Amino acid sequence: MLLDEDPATLIHHTIGNFNIHPDKHALGRINDSLSTLQQARDLRIREAESALKKLSRNLSSLQTQQRETLSSHASSDHASHIVALDTQKFRIAKTASDLEIESERLEQELEGLKGKLAELDIQGVEGGDAERGKRELEDETLLRLKFYRQLGIEVEADHAGNYNKAVIRNNRKGDVHVVNIDPKFSRFFYANYFWQTM
Repeated sequence: MLLDEDPATLIHHTIGNFNIHPDKHALGRINDSLSTLQQARDLRIREAESALKKLSRNLSSLQTQQRETLSSHASSDHASHIVALDTQKFRIAKTASDLEIESERLEQELEGLKGKLAELDIQGVEGGDAERGKRELEDETLLRLKFYRQLGIEVEADHAGNYNKAVIRNNRKGDVHVVNIDPKFSRFFYANYFWQTM
């Protein structure tokens, strides 16, 4: 006998020394992965076939509609329809252009009004310096006229708004004097004359 030990024992020890469990697990995982991939592939193929059938149905439907449309519309009707659409398009374009011009005009007017509003806001309720000065001048004139009336002097304005005539009433004496004011005489002269007649 060539071997000291029994061949079955040697084979048994050799098999025992091989560690094939990790390889078996790896092969199992590979089989599982292959099975999962096959299932996913089959699913994608079914989805693609379903989408292809749907697209084929849509294509068939559209081809039928196209044939019906082409058979129902004559070329002259199509041309007149295109002309009508072009006319409508030009009308709409003109209306849009007119509206755009009007919009720009209104925007400019709005900007002008905003500027006026800002100016009025700056001037405040009493108006600007010019308005205030005019009002103060009017107030000064009204105060003078009131003072003259209290003294018995009524000043009359001509059609241009210049005060060139005075009526002096002296209630104690019962006199009334009408004086035409001439700019060639000084104010001092008229003041003395008024005091003398009062």
